[in-house]
Amino acid sequence: MPEYLITFNDEWVPHHTEEQIRAKSEAVRPVIDEMLAEGVLIFSNGGLDRDTTLCSVEAVDGEAVFTDGPFVETKEHLGGFAAVEVPDDATARYWAGRLATALEWPQEVHRFRGPGADRAGYLGKQ
Repeated sequence: MPEYLITFNDEWVPHHTEEQIRAKSEAVRPVIDEMLAEGVLIFSNGGLDRDTTLCSVEAVDGEAVFTDGPFVETKEHLGGFAAVEVPDDATARYWAGRLATALEWPQEVHRFRGPGADRAGYLGKQ
């Protein structure tokens, strides 16, 4: 079954107080619960922003070089996501719409080109 990534960028979300963020968490909980009950949710997390960046890493002469900052200034930062496994584009769009409505901020839907690696599948092949 195809896998999709439903995302939102931190810049799309206006500033919220802690109380407003808690209210958003409560508003989206029924959607997440429904996704779990339907068996479509692989993983979700909405706790990302520019302040959660730990490091960046790039290959230099075949070695990993880590940078703890300052980071390159970018216009967009991933704010959160839900990875879902659903039968088709229409179903992925449905769930993105449910999330956008519950959270009241835009979502993007990305279709993975093929299956990814998971713990069970990847480790089972070794």
